[in-house]
Amino acid sequence: MRTASLRPTLRAIAAASLLLPAVAAAQSVEVKDPWTRATAPGQKAGGVFMQLRSPQGATLLAAQSPAATTVEIHEMSMDGNVMRMRAIPKLDLPAGQTVDLKPGGYHVMLIDLKQPLKKGEKVPVTLRVEGKDRQVQEVAVQAEVRDMTAGSEHGGQSKH
Repeated sequence: MRTASLRPTLRAIAAASLLLPAVAAAQSVEVKDPWTRATAPGQKAGGVFMQLRSPQGATLLAAQSPAATTVEIHEMSMDGNVMRMRAIPKLDLPAGQTVDLKPGGYHVMLIDLKQPLKKGEKVPVTLRVEGKDRQVQEVAVQAEVRDMTAGSEHGGQSKH
């Protein structure tokens, strides 16, 4: 009789153990304040900005969005007086540190926008993140579309 009474408990433990990797992976990255700028008619590209933090450390592998044909992780840097932007294959998220994706630095680039981004809308973006345990997860993000001047010296990022 003891065996029969343990079966439901063992099933519950087994089921819970199957969820542990998913729970651990789900906590591998925190996303704060995702946003993008509104675009002008005919503008075919835009950046998505946010803060990423991983308690255990992780790597941003890729991003995708139905708003654009191509989505890449980009780095912007200065080479003398020339601003350069390039796609990077991945972005490390060191354990316990916040990595800012912001204008003039790292960002998610939306290329070949399917329609203009309008202030007040939300742009869905999916981040592919690999945790230290090699588990890859997808993190759904809704980036707020802000004014065209958001994040600039004159337009400010406002207090969102």
